[in-house]
Amino acid sequence: MKAILVTGGAGFIGSNFIYYLQKKYPDDRIVCLDALTYAGNLQTLELAMQSLKFRFVKGDIADRETVFKLFEEEKPDIVVNFAAESHVDRSIVEPEVFLTTNIIGTQVLLDVAKRHWKVNPDDKYCKEYKPGVKFLQVSTDEVYGALGEIGMFVETMPLMPNSPYSASKASADLIVRAYHETFGMPVNITRCSNNYGPYQFPEKLIPLMINNCLNNKDLPVYGDGMQIRDWLHVADHCSAIDTVLHKGMVGEVYNIGGNNEKANIEIVNLIIKTLGKSEKLIKYVKDRPGHDRRYAIDNTKITTQLGWKPAYTFEQGMKETIEWYLDNTEWIENIVSGDYANYYEKMYSSIDEVASAIEK
Repeated sequence: MKAILVTGGAGFIGSNFIYYLQKKYPDDRIVCLDALTYAGNLQTLELAMQSLKFRFVKGDIADRETVFKLFEEEKPDIVVNFAAESHVDRSIVEPEVFLTTNIIGTQVLLDVAKRHWKVNPDDKYCKEYKPGVKFLQVSTDEVYGALGEIGMFVETMPLMPNSPYSASKASADLIVRAYHETFGMPVNITRCSNNYGPYQFPEKLIPLMINNCLNNKDLPVYGDGMQIRDWLHVADHCSAIDTVLHKGMVGEVYNIGGNNEKANIEIVNLIIKTLGKSEKLIKYVKDRPGHDRRYAIDNTKITTQLGWKPAYTFEQGMKETIEWYLDNTEWIENIVSGDYANYYEKMYSSIDEVASAIEK
C-alpha cells in the first residue's frame, strides 16, 4: 500500500486522476491538497470523499508550514503535482499569482519532499532516497512555445514559453530538473497536450462552448479560430501519468499527446452541430496577446519506451464529454453562478469583435 499526495486534486485533471487511482489501486491511501481557488471545486470530489482511504486538505502548496505538516502526518511515498494556476488568459491579467503558485509552490513541495525522503536529510551530499518514492511534475506542451505548419514537440526541444502561464510552468520544470541533478531526487516530468473530459472548468474551450450553446449564448472565438491544438482525453492522460509513475526512468521527461490535431473553430463547429445549434452564435473576438498558433506533440518516447498509448479516439471522447455535460448541468450551474460569472464578464464583454466570414 502506498500513500499518494495529489496536489491540485480538486481541479479538472487532478480530480479525474484521483478517481482513476481509487478505481485501479483501491488499497492505496490518497491525500488531496488543494487551495480551492477559482478552478478548484470540492463538489467534484464528493464521491472520492466517501472512501476511508481518502483525505482532503485545504491548503496552498506555497505554504511551507502546511506542506511540512502534511508530510509529517501522511508520509506520502509519491507526490503528483497538478497544483497550478493554469489559464493563459488569467496569466495575462494577473501574472504574479502564477509565479507564486507555479514556481514557488513547486519548490516548496520539492524541498519538503527531499527532507522527508532522503535517507540522511542532514547530509547535503547524500543522494540516497527511501525506496519507492517519486515526485512527478505535471507540465504542459506550452513550455515549448509555438510550432509552424509542420513539426512536433519532442522532449529534447529547448523551452521557449510565450505567455506568463507557460513561462511559470517552464520555470517549475527546470526547478524539478535541478532537484534531480543537484540532490538526486527521483523525479519525472510529463508534458501533455490540451485535455478535455468531465469536470473541466468552464473557462476552457470545450466546456465553455458546450455551456454557452446550451444557454444560447454567444460563442467567443479568438482571432480567426484557426489555432491548432493536439487534444487528449483526460482519462488517457491519467493512464499515462500512472504509466510514468511505475515505468518511467528517473529524471526523464515524457510528452503525452492524443494524436488529435484540431483547429479551435473545428471544435466549436462540432459542438454546435452535435447540440443542434446555429453557427450564428459564433462571435469572433480580438485575439489574445501571445496566442500560440499551433501545438503538436510527438508521444513516441512514452509509447515506445513505456508501452502507453491513448485509448480514446477524438470522436468517441467528444461524444462522451458532451453527454457528460448534458447529464451534469447542475455541476456547471453551481460554478457559473459564482465568482466565475464575474470573471467571464470581465474577460469577454469588452473584447472587440472582428469581422468574420460566418457573420457575413
